[in-house]
Formats: sequence, structure tokens, C-alpha cells
Amino acid sequence: MDTSVASNASMFKSVLIANRGEIAVRIARTLKKMGIRSVAIYSGADRNSQHVIAADHAVELKGNTSEETYLCGNLIIATAKSQNVQAIIPGYGFLSENADFAIQCEAAGLIYIGPTPEQIRQFGLKHIAYELAASAKLPLLPHSGLLTDIEDVKLQARYIGYPVMLKSTAGSGGHGILRCSDENELTDACEKVRRLASKFFKNTGIYLERCIDDARHIEVQMFGDGHGHVITLGERDCSLQRRNQKIVEETPAPNLTDDVRSRLHDAALRLGTLAKYRSAGTIEFVYDRTSQEFYFLEVNCRLQVEHPITEAIFDIDLVEWMVSLAAGHPPKALYNVPTSRGAAIEVRLCSEEPVHDFRPSSGTLHEVLFPSNVRVDTWITNGTEVSPYYDSLLAKVVVHGNNRKEAIERMQRALEHTRLIGISTNLDFLRHVIGSSFVTSGNLSTKVLTDYFKYRPNAIEILKPGTYTTIQDYPGRVKFWDVGVPPSGPMDSYAFRLANRLVGNTEDAAGLECTLDGPFLYFHTSSTIAITGATMNATLNNTPVDLWKPILVQAGQTLKLGHVASGCRTYIAVRGGFDVPSYLGSRSTFVLGQFGGYAGRTLTSGDMLFIGKCISNQIPSTVSNTIIPQYPVEGEEWQVGVLYGPHGAPDFFASDYIEKFFSTTWQAHYNLNRLGVRLLGPKPSWTRTDGGEAGLHPSNIHDCEYAVGSINFTGDTPIILCQDGPSLGGFVCLVTIAKAELWKIGQVKPNDRIRFYPITFDQALTLERDQDTLINTLTKSVSTIPLPLLSSSPIESLQCILTELPATATRPSVIYRQAGDHYILIEYGPMHLDLCYRFRVHLLMEELHDHHPVEGIFELAPGVRSLQIRYDSRIIHQKQLLTALLTAEDHLPTDENTIRVKSRIVYLPLAFEDSATLDAVKRYRETVKESAPWLPNNVDFIQRINGLSSRDDVRKTIFDASYLILGLGDVYLGAPCAVPIDPRHRLNTSKYNPARTFTAEGTVGIGGVYMCIYGMDSPGGYQLIGRTLPIWNTFTRNTAFKDGKPWLLRFFDQVRYYPVDEAELTIQRQAFREGRLNIRIVEDNEFNLGEYKAFLKRESESIKNFTTKQATAYAEEVSYWQNDTNDTNESSKNDNEIKEIRSDSGPEVTICADICGSVWKILVEQSQIVEENAPVIILEAMKMELTIRSPIACKISSILCNVGQLVNAKDVLLEIEAV
Repeated sequence: MDTSVASNASMFKSVLIANRGEIAVRIARTLKKMGIRSVAIYSGADRNSQHVIAADHAVELKGNTSEETYLCGNLIIATAKSQNVQAIIPGYGFLSENADFAIQCEAAGLIYIGPTPEQIRQFGLKHIAYELAASAKLPLLPHSGLLTDIEDVKLQARYIGYPVMLKSTAGSGGHGILRCSDENELTDACEKVRRLASKFFKNTGIYLERCIDDARHIEVQMFGDGHGHVITLGERDCSLQRRNQKIVEETPAPNLTDDVRSRLHDAALRLGTLAKYRSAGTIEFVYDRTSQEFYFLEVNCRLQVEHPITEAIFDIDLVEWMVSLAAGHPPKALYNVPTSRGAAIEVRLCSEEPVHDFRPSSGTLHEVLFPSNVRVDTWITNGTEVSPYYDSLLAKVVVHGNNRKEAIERMQRALEHTRLIGISTNLDFLRHVIGSSFVTSGNLSTKVLTDYFKYRPNAIEILKPGTYTTIQDYPGRVKFWDVGVPPSGPMDSYAFRLANRLVGNTEDAAGLECTLDGPFLYFHTSSTIAITGATMNATLNNTPVDLWKPILVQAGQTLKLGHVASGCRTYIAVRGGFDVPSYLGSRSTFVLGQFGGYAGRTLTSGDMLFIGKCISNQIPSTVSNTIIPQYPVEGEEWQVGVLYGPHGAPDFFASDYIEKFFSTTWQAHYNLNRLGVRLLGPKPSWTRTDGGEAGLHPSNIHDCEYAVGSINFTGDTPIILCQDGPSLGGFVCLVTIAKAELWKIGQVKPNDRIRFYPITFDQALTLERDQDTLINTLTKSVSTIPLPLLSSSPIESLQCILTELPATATRPSVIYRQAGDHYILIEYGPMHLDLCYRFRVHLLMEELHDHHPVEGIFELAPGVRSLQIRYDSRIIHQKQLLTALLTAEDHLPTDENTIRVKSRIVYLPLAFEDSATLDAVKRYRETVKESAPWLPNNVDFIQRINGLSSRDDVRKTIFDASYLILGLGDVYLGAPCAVPIDPRHRLNTSKYNPARTFTAEGTVGIGGVYMCIYGMDSPGGYQLIGRTLPIWNTFTRNTAFKDGKPWLLRFFDQVRYYPVDEAELTIQRQAFREGRLNIRIVEDNEFNLGEYKAFLKRESESIKNFTTKQATAYAEEVSYWQNDTNDTNESSKNDNEIKEIRSDSGPEVTICADICGSVWKILVEQSQIVEENAPVIILEAMKMELTIRSPIACKISSILCNVGQLVNAKDVLLEIEAV
């Protein structure tokens, strides 16, 4: 890079960049190289933009729109003065060609880095620019002067000859231009161009120019010293455009004769010299391919968007030249013109949808990846929010080669290695353009992209998304259970895996999961698909197609899926899978966490899903009907195989309840979803009255890891924990669904009936191996036995404790619990809190991970006094694993007093009882439970149950405590399960029963004696005390999130809170999320278990006094709890029955519910006339809104339901009469 500019004490000390986006970042980079302090300005919408970070200092301009901020010259100048800058550089766009702004800068004593105000004014008004060009003897197209009257416009158009270009005299950058092929179009265009010119350029002047349709757009870069010395720096071809906007530029321009090239440069030099041009500028020409003649178009008195390709071939920095010249130090190369080398190409990556006329798009970019071996000028990164307020330019990719062919090849590779996921962009379009014969041959014109080039993306477009359609892959996100990241993945992995097998995909290929109502998909490319799972009416271009077999789809066809007839979730696999980014090792969508899949959300209309390359060696195949599952019909039940444990009788449940559990036909609650399936049935019988230190309810235990598929008793409510369920919690789990049986839960609908059958580990292993064989060979195992027969050995199958070790002088007791066929839960010591147990868990983790790894173990997830082992039972048998675990236990150190672990101290702000905290409690009272011991105020409850004298004692205790993190993922996403190190700070509470349906991210709660910070908006049960910073950062935009891990906290960190008010916390939360706020973390700190035990001994009397008083208050509260009989899990009769249908219904027909749910909205009134397919009622089921539509045009005769009413499938909601 050329640096041949003078440098002395008179160079600028500080420069303000009057722009945003990539050009502001690019300018800041050069200023930093020159040792000049850069000052950025930013709007509210750009608060987290990269140019704010790139500059040395940044100042916010209040507002979001361009008019309020980047176009407000007075405000920008005032900001410059307040920051003591010496100069302003405008970049391109906004005020870069505003002569008045340049004058105002100079009047304020600021240097304007760019051309003179007079040059900007002369060349900015195109009719004056034409006069100057004529004086310099440049060839001109037939054109008019300024026109004010529509009749004059028509007259001049007839004289020039159609087609004509109607232009704003002050226009720039392709704006304010319309092509008119006849007088009617011209009449319509006049008002449009005037309106645009007034809005963007504050000048309504228009003129006409002959339009050359099959033309090239060629421009010459010039640079002048302002005293008559001007040079040219090559020419650029900018012919590839859409909507008069350039998207591909290259230099030198291909397929020009030496004579034409020479005359272009001579013309530019004549005009630049005549004007004594100062700084960087571009003279644009239109080139007639037929006559091979060029004509003057306009002058851009600014740095051009495509300037990097000129910099690439001349090895210069035009921004550095501009700054140096403005400071009075012309670059030496201006008088010793460098020689160009090779060829360079630039493409503009924009947020727009090419298949819909380049419609702008906005939203969050979830993956941004550029190759490191090319120049990329950009303002985006992972997590950037692209607002709708500004230009769509996201980045410019620039390549340089020894020749044009090499440059094209480098650009092709660069675009292939670029990824922009989350919003619609033109990336794939540009890949096709650069790979087209038009580019490779150099056969370019402004009509290529509009008239000749045909873009067919290798993609499927969502026309209608269906109720809840997401992208999933198998086996999902499986290695982060220990920090609270659920696996996600398909709820019915059997149907999903078969779909991929049918189209010949690899098993990890991403596909669609469609719940209840399917999507409409438009295929822009031909492909092979398969539809499996729940039965839906499927049509391809309105022709029915079969499920469970490969389907060939042609480009241009539309696939439509209707409502489920049986089952709950349908799967669509496309050959190659869907090309979405992998996040934490998986493409699966976790909607609550807002990551994975397509932009971390359910699909919406307009989403474009590109097809990937996850193709196996297997060819698409068909299957026999014998391996297609038959889902239960009305009156039948799901039969699901489970393994007993990890928690059973008599430790937790009464023995007779175990028998009742297996003999009961359970009912699925209407609000089941991917997190869990609530079961309606008999209330459990417990063998204890409470959970001790873990909570008031007998279901409470010290937090441990859950197995996917476990049936978790949240209070008295059993819930099947599913693919998006929580990993760590403080409730018992009675049984765990066998892995090969878990797919059935994915097809359970509201109100379905389920019967659980106990099976052994070996039976579960056989089922899984048979399922693997079936999917691989597409043949059914002959050994398949019905579940009721498999579970015929109840004594053997009802053993949840695999083995146990008694306590010794150097080791606590150990219990090894069965938690399904892929998990073992190890528990240390009796059921009370002792930090020694957690350190024992730590030693075992080190032994199994670092010292003696065991093949087949895939994850170690610690709890408070437990460790859950996730293993593959197909690799290591449960008995073999148990032997290995017992051996590992024997290897552990015996002197716990020598144990030391790294224990960072993390200081976090806390707004005590902020509005989000209080709103969550209020919402619970309104929607879940009106009265409970912890209501109406959680802090009051904490005060009472701990025997404290005032609410302020609760507050003081929280801010005095140092919370030691024992587990992560307590309520998802790195949420800590932390205990105060000093027992006198341990505020003992109960958890909500039933749990809250909503808790705001960042909320701080206490459950049992444990503190938790909620990592995302989610359900929860902790008593809420306030709010702090986000502890999960999906895009790791703050340096506190180390090693690319999106979770802030680590095992054995100590959290210490300091008070802030809610207003300050709101500012800090946003700043911390975006990386603008640093927090204090003491890294070099250790926790010494021996020293801690000595502390407990020294303070034993004081601790005993505290705990004794606490226990007395706790016992009183337990009596409250035992008297609270509001909670029941019995399936109850609907209090608000469906009204009787009139017997004299005559010609009327009915509209029925198609699923069990709650009536959320009634959209019609009696006697109202509605059209066919009009929405009439919205049901709430599975935490989703399900619209019921009228099958015909009709009159509403009777409304037979009420808002809030629970209805079952086939219940009549409306009587209607055809009209």
C-alpha cells in the first residue's frame, strides 16, 4: 500500500466521519493508520453498529431516520465543534455531495475533506455539469435543459426521441432516474421523479436525456490537487446493475479498444483540469456497444462506493490521499502516477431479496462469515441488526488478480466461502452472476441483469409457514447439556431419520418439522423430497402425493400441506438438506433461545431456504408399509416404554403410587409443546412431607441434571421433558422414556391418552438397535414384541438404583441411579447441602475426562451433589459402565482438605425488585394461581420463611452474599445454580408449584437455598428478587464471554451483586449485550476446600444460631404449605360445557374444533356473513394460536362456545348456514 504522503506536525489530530456503515468503518481504519483520532456519529438504530466500535470516539445523534441524523448538517457540525475536530470527511451518500454542507463546514472553521463547495454545486446540478462538459469538448447525448412544465417535457422528449431517461438534476447514486419508453410513461414519471428529488436532494429540477438501452456504464477515477493538476487512475466498468444500482464493478473495463480507453481518460482529464478539480472524483460515461462511442453522463464529486478496486490495482489508499491533501500535504504519487497491475472486481452484498425485485430486507444476521484472504469492507458481524432506515449495502467483497480470469476465479471462491444467514441477501444471486457467461466473456451491459440473465436459486421459498414450522437436524445439539443448552432436534426422530433416508441424505441433514398445520413451499429448483410423520393432506401443484416415499419435484412447483389427520408433527426432507448455519454443533432451531435453524425462529412467509450438500452414498429409496407407524385413533392409547428411575419408591414416592402410575391411562394437557408434555391423572403419594433445604414441596431435591425423556414431577404435576426441555432442576423424575420410544411423544396431541410400560435396560437396548437397523435397511426387525409383553417382568424392571456404596471415613455414600437407557445419575451423601459433595463430583469429572476416559461416555453434567453420565449404550453396556464408574470412584483422592479449584469472582449489578420481576409475579397471579404462600410478594415470603425482621434484611443478605456456582443451566442457557458460601447468607425458600409460565431473561431468583439468573425468557419456579445483566450472549459480542462460549459463568465462579437502580440497569444491559460495557472479573482466585471447612468450624456457633432460627420459621411455613390444597392434578370436567346443538338445525352445518384447546378469540358475531376460508375462531393449544376457518361462505347461526373455554376435538363451535 502506498504511503507516500508528507507527515508533519500540521497533519490533522482529529477528524469526524459524517457517515455510517462500511464506508465509516473503512475511513476509520485509514485514520487509525495515519495516527489521526476518528470521531464517529451514530443514530439510535446504529447504536451497536461496527463503525461505532471502529472509531476512537462516537457520539449519538438523537433519532433513527436519516433526516434526523446523518442528513442533519447543523447537528453534525455542532457535534464536530464539541469534539474539537479539525476536519469532516463525508464518505459517499448522505451529505457527501451537498454544497451547502461543505460551505457550512468551512464557515464553522472546519476543513471539508473533498472537492470545493463550488465544484460540488456545479457538478451536482446535471444541467450545469453538461455545460461544463461541453466546454471541455466531451461527447454528450442528446439532452434538454432544466424543464418545469409537463408540456415542455413532452415536447423535448419528442425532439430527443424515445426512449428517454428522466432525471433529477441533483440526483446521485442511481436515484431520481426513470426510463420512459413513451409519452404515457413520461407523464406518470414526472411527478415520481420530482417527489424523489425533493425528498432526497432538496431540488425538484428535472431534465431529459437520450436513453441508450444496450449500453455500458464506464467511469474514470480522477484525483486533483485543486490547482489544475489532475490525474486519472484507470477506468471501471459498472454495467451490472439492478434498479439503476451497481452491484458488480471491475477495473480495467473489459473488451475496450486501446483507442476508446485512451479517449475516455483524455476526456476525463480535460474536464477535471478545466474545473481545477480537488480531491477524489469520478467522471461517468455511457458507452454505446453498437457504435462503440461514449458520452458524458455525470461527475460524482466524492469518494465512489467502488473505489477499492482502483486502490487494489494501483496499490494506493484514496482516503489517505484525500485526508493528506485536505491537510495541505498532497500525496507524492499525485505527481508521480503509479502503474496499475492486474485486474480487480468488487461485488456489493446487500440486504434484499432478488427473486422479489430486490425487495429490501431487515432483521438480525445470525451468521456472518467472510474469507480471510480477500478484502472485505463491511459494517456487519454475527448478531448485527439490519434496520430498515438506511441503504441496503452490507459489505463489499474485493478481489485482485494478475489478470481478469484470475480475478473472476478468486471472486467465485470468495463468494463460495461467504455466508450471510438470518435475512434475505443477494449473496446467492451474486454467485450466479459471477459464474455466468456474461461475466466470464466480458459481454456486459446495463440490460444484462434485467433482460438476459435468469436467476434460479437452489432454494425453496416459504409461501405459507404453517402453524409452527422449524428447521431441525438429528441428533441435535448434544454436547452442551451441562450448561443448559437443550438438544432440540426432531421431536419424532424416527420419522425424521426415515425422511432423510428416503431421499438419500446423510443422517445429520437438516429438514423441516411441521406441527399441526403444514406449510406451502415453492420450489425454485428441482429436487427430491420425502414427507413422513403425522398424516397431512399433501398436494404438489394441487395433485395429491403420498407420504413415506421419495417425491420428485420440478422447479416452479408448489407443495401444500394441510392439517394433521393423525399424529402431531410432519417432517419434510429435501435431498441435500437445508443449508443453514451450525450453531454449537447443530442446525436445529431452539426457538426459546432464539438460535439455530433459520434465524433462531419458526419460519415465516418469504423465507428462502437454500439446499445443502448433505448427500450420502445411498440412493433415494421406498419403504414397505410394515415400517410406517400407525398412530392411535380416537379411543386408542399410546403405549410407551419407560425405564424406572432415577427417583422412585420408597425414597420419594409411596410404593402403591408406582403401581398406580403404570396402571393409569394418562391424558396429555392441551398446552403441550417441545419443552414438555404435562400429564393429567392421579395426584402422587409422597413418603416425605417436604424437600428440606431443597424446598417446601416433597418433589423438591437439590438440583441435578435431567435426562431427555424423563417424567419430571414439578410439584404434583408430571411433565415429560422433551427436546427443548430444561437440563438442570430441583424436582424428582420417576421414570425415563427409552430412547427408541421417545419418538412417540413427538406425535402426541392435546387430549391424547398415554399408557407407560416399564421395560428393562436390555429390552430398551434391543429396541434401539432394531430401530437403527430398520432405518438403515428399511426393513422391520422380526424380533419386535409389543410393549405390554416386553414389560412382563415387573420386579426386574422396577429397580431404579443400580448399586450403592456405603460411606467410609474418606468417602461419602454413593448411589448410582438408572436414568433411562442412556444416562446414569450418581449421587453423593445424604440429601442435604454439603459443598464437599460437589467437590467430590469435580474430582470424578476430572478422573473420567482427564485421567481415565471411558469409551462411550459423551457428557458429564454436574448437579449440586450429583453427576449425570450420558453414554451410548450401543458402545458400552450399562453394567460395563457401572463397573468403570466404581473403578473410577476408587481412584479419587481421599484427602478433601487439599482440594483447590479456580474460582473467579464476578461482580454483577442487581436492580432489586425491578418492574420485570414484579410483572412476572403479577402475571402468575392473573394466569396461573391467585394465592399461594409466596404470594402476593416473593420478598415478603422470603423474609417470613427465614425468620428475618424486615424486607431490608432480605436485600442486605443478597448483596452481602458471595454465591458459589455449583451447576449451570438451571433454567436454560448458562443459568447458574449457586449457593451462598457463608451458610448465614442462605435464604431458604420454596419453588413455585405449579411453575410460572414466564420469567424475563436476566431475572434473579432463589429456590431452596440456591440462587439462579434466568438465561432467557422462560418458565420458572424460583422466588424472584430482581434483575441483572444478560448471562447468555448468542453472538459473544462482549469480551467477557471467553473462548467463543456464549455463556458468561463457569463452575465454581463466585457471583457478587452490587445495587443499581432500574434505569441504570436498563442502560447497562444493552451496553453489556453489545460489548460496550465491561464488568469486573477477578480471574486469579481459588477456592480452598480445607480453608472453607476451617471457616465453618470457626463460625459454627453463629451459623447454628442462624440456622436454628431459620428452621423455626421454616417449620411454621410448612404448615401453611400443607394447608394449601388448591393444587390438584386430577383431570377435571370442563366447567363451561359446549352448548347443546339445536335439534331443528335444518339446513345448517357446523364448524368443529379439530384439536383439544382453549378458545382464545371468537372473531365473529351471530348473524354475521363471512366468506369462505374466513377466520372465525382462534384456539390456543400447544402454546400456539390455531385458526379455525369457515369451510364455506355462510351466515353465523349460533355461537356454541365462550372465550377461555376448553374444547375437545370434534366439539361443535359454531352453527352456520350456507349463503
